[in-house]
Amino acid sequence: MTSDPIVVGAGPVGLTAAWLLASRGIAVTVLEAAPEPQTDWRASTFHAATLELLDQLGVVDDMHSEGLAVPRYQFRDRTEGVVAEFEFGVLADVTRFPYRLQLNQQRLVAMLLERLARSPQADLRFGHEVTDVTNEGDGAVVQVEVDGRTESIAGSFVLAADGASSIVRRQLEIPFDGMTYPQRFIIISMAEDLRADCVPDLADVSYISDPKEFLFALRTPDSWRTLFPVPMDEPVEVATSEKRMQERLAGFHPLGRPYQILDRQIYNVHQRVAGAFRAGRVLLLGDAAHINSPLGGMGLNSGIHDAMDAGLRLVRVLSGDTDRVDEELDTYARARRTVAIDYVRADTHRNTTIMAESDPAVRAANHARLRATAADPKAAREWMLRASMIAQVHDQRIGAA
Repeated sequence: MTSDPIVVGAGPVGLTAAWLLASRGIAVTVLEAAPEPQTDWRASTFHAATLELLDQLGVVDDMHSEGLAVPRYQFRDRTEGVVAEFEFGVLADVTRFPYRLQLNQQRLVAMLLERLARSPQADLRFGHEVTDVTNEGDGAVVQVEVDGRTESIAGSFVLAADGASSIVRRQLEIPFDGMTYPQRFIIISMAEDLRADCVPDLADVSYISDPKEFLFALRTPDSWRTLFPVPMDEPVEVATSEKRMQERLAGFHPLGRPYQILDRQIYNVHQRVAGAFRAGRVLLLGDAAHINSPLGGMGLNSGIHDAMDAGLRLVRVLSGDTDRVDEELDTYARARRTVAIDYVRADTHRNTTIMAESDPAVRAANHARLRATAADPKAAREWMLRASMIAQVHDQRIGAA
């Protein structure tokens, strides 16, 4: 059995794990079903805790050169305006990055691919669709379809970062229990500057509650993006039509002219966590292990934390620094699943519930709690430690023996 680990999936999570291994002198094979890197607009938020971790991989300076640092965010109401505002500056004593960095995830993918392509330790294989994985002895064997033929690739470990529909997770028959929200979400990206053209006091990250149609507004270096809920009975072709998107945007703020729409994506939203993050020599990472509401920007970040934790543990094992293989893998699986449930699922669901609440009394109580939290320095700091994911990383101690 080869000592080389295999990473399944060449998204930001899989490539983070691969570059961590390669940069520490560990040969790694990356398998990706797509024929080339994907460039779709997806997640775009990197929290302070994630930047601290990625700084170990030498990519954060490049990320800052292209990204947008956001020092504050708001909870708003469509009719009341600002409900509460939170400042990341209260964390300046615990992180070098007291802000959210807005950068579309494909830029991190490009940075990691560039490094991996130059590394003699990395074997990047696009157009390799994984169809099965089995544990065998002191490693695992992955079956792939490539150019119409089937190949078997053996590795000491498999890190499965192949997304929410993970074939690895399904082949290992690991349950993926949870819930699906009663609406889809649509992300609309536009050329307009929502602060200059629409709402002068709008923060670069704003959660906007409303009993009928909440929304989320986010500024990136490339555009402003808005997220709206879409009822399940509204056909996709209607929701993504120019007419319906313009109606939604005008409902937020009428311009008197059409918005310049650059991109749109619509998808179902789930809160799901895999029943186990480990099966033998196979570990689940990122969306293959947990998916959640995007309201909080924690999905991509938590996946990168998975990659760093798993990668650091494999470096110790494969470098011969420890022979306690099962203990390392079990610690990863236990700790990361706990974080997915106790932090990521809890916080993203809370944000979604607050924004979607329709009962006037409950909405008023929610707003009162947010105002009180923002006004109390101790409570605001505790809130920001969770929002920045510093609390999660501190509690788990990523990669700790």
